[in-house]
Amino acid sequence: MNDVVTIDDLDAPRFPEEVVPILAMMAEAGRDLTLDPEALLAAASEQTGLDDFGDPSFRGRLDLLCRCLTTEVRLSPGGVAGQAAMITGLLKNRLLIEDLVGRHPEILGIEIARPIVICGLPRTGTTHLHNLMSADPALRSLPYWESLEPVLGAAEAQENRWARTEQSVWFINTAMPYFKRMHEMTVDHVHEEIQLLAIDFSTMLFETVAPMPTWRDVYMARDQRPSYAYLKKILQVLTWLRGGDRWVLKSPQHLEQFPALLDTFPDATFVVTHRDPVSVSASLATMIAYGARTSHSPVDPIAIGRYWGDRIERMLRRCVDDRDALPADRSVDVLFDEFMADDMAMVERIYDLACQPMTAAGRQAMAGFMASHPRGRFGAVRYDPAQVGLDRDERRVALQFYVDRFGVKIEGDEAGG
Repeated sequence: MNDVVTIDDLDAPRFPEEVVPILAMMAEAGRDLTLDPEALLAAASEQTGLDDFGDPSFRGRLDLLCRCLTTEVRLSPGGVAGQAAMITGLLKNRLLIEDLVGRHPEILGIEIARPIVICGLPRTGTTHLHNLMSADPALRSLPYWESLEPVLGAAEAQENRWARTEQSVWFINTAMPYFKRMHEMTVDHVHEEIQLLAIDFSTMLFETVAPMPTWRDVYMARDQRPSYAYLKKILQVLTWLRGGDRWVLKSPQHLEQFPALLDTFPDATFVVTHRDPVSVSASLATMIAYGARTSHSPVDPIAIGRYWGDRIERMLRRCVDDRDALPADRSVDVLFDEFMADDMAMVERIYDLACQPMTAAGRQAMAGFMASHPRGRFGAVRYDPAQVGLDRDERRVALQFYVDRFGVKIEGDEAGG
């Protein structure tokens, strides 16, 4: 499939008939809900039978998140229900992690050695690169189901975790049929660890729910090293549970957290991806505005787009300011056009830098992935900056500092994948 669509209902969403009853049930469930931190903590404890959340410093961030979602975001009743479920799920994950580590303190002795960390904005090739490297059986990655529920409760079965993730993926793909053109979602697709960072309630992930300036400002002013240390703790848990010798990680958040990332993983290899920032701004803002239809009332794609235009600029400024903090002998800049021209050559270059052997099994697995996942197989989306309140010429001037720093190729007004 190589067709290109324009999403023409960002501000007045149209839903497939099969999800309308589900949205109605979510709305009904959310009408009497409030995002009260104490109630959410109590719900997580009741559902797990546990009460030790570990270091209590996260509670101030939980309070702030609930306050921002209540006062700065126009959530629909269904959106309130969705956010309550999301936050409760994160709190349950935290309880289960702390319980497991409490019973098996040897977990904290596990070494997370020499991870390969992909740092880059969405739409810059990070997903394809992450998928290719994760296909290699020699590397450990994070499947989507594991990112949502890292640790199972004592009475739970793996099939239940899969079933819940499958239901979530079905809803995403059915309520937003064009989403897979922008980012494919499956139960076991390779996912990024930003979902794990959320368990410590200090991440830019929450900004993808809706523009939240107060959350952004507090998050950006905070030293993220403690939360990255908690991420490492979760990776130790996952290694203890399911094995793995060397992790391949990925998150856009890392692009503005190089010092914290390096302090947490001092022997890591860092891969920093780059693409025309104006194209990235338009496509990312469109994707977030498209996703807002299940939780916002009304949806304001202009406000979302302008927030993310500014947010991306802030991220790229930090990237430029801190790029030299990464060790030159263990970091590489990957330009999107060069990667797309010869993706395997770039993977081999990264493997050489990371001293990771490229085995016949690894090469075969990557070839198999590419054969079963051809680029653009679901079609493409046409991204118009004006549709999300962005002026292409103004953004071009504002982001030139980044283009100049990394020699990024400027793209035309063509569709994005």
